[in-house]
Amino acid sequence: MASFFDSFTSKEIAQISAHGRRVKLPQGWSPIWEDTPADKAYILLEGTVSVRRDGKEIAQLGSGDIVGEAAIVGHTLRTASIVALTPLVAIHFTDTDINALLDELPSFRDKLTAVVESRIKG
Repeated sequence: MASFFDSFTSKEIAQISAHGRRVKLPQGWSPIWEDTPADKAYILLEGTVSVRRDGKEIAQLGSGDIVGEAAIVGHTLRTASIVALTPLVAIHFTDTDINALLDELPSFRDKLTAVVESRIKG
């Protein structure tokens, strides 16, 4: 499975990672809730999450995936909730972190835009 980081250089990965904070989240925890403001995103390093809309699972995402980005990029409320199916290790980003990366790193902006567009079409 492709990782969000696959298209970046090691220097870019270090720059992206430096904007976030490594966190561990327990199984069953829901870091993102549907219909709430877009104030954070996560890149999953380990573990699996369920993406749920109206209480129904619409996808599962895992190591290497980014979650929470679409509402930040689109300046909208969350369209889904995220629930940890396993314990997670992730990089936590605030909306300020994501917006700074969008400004500083054109490759990050391009990749994030592509992910958001693929999920909207998905």
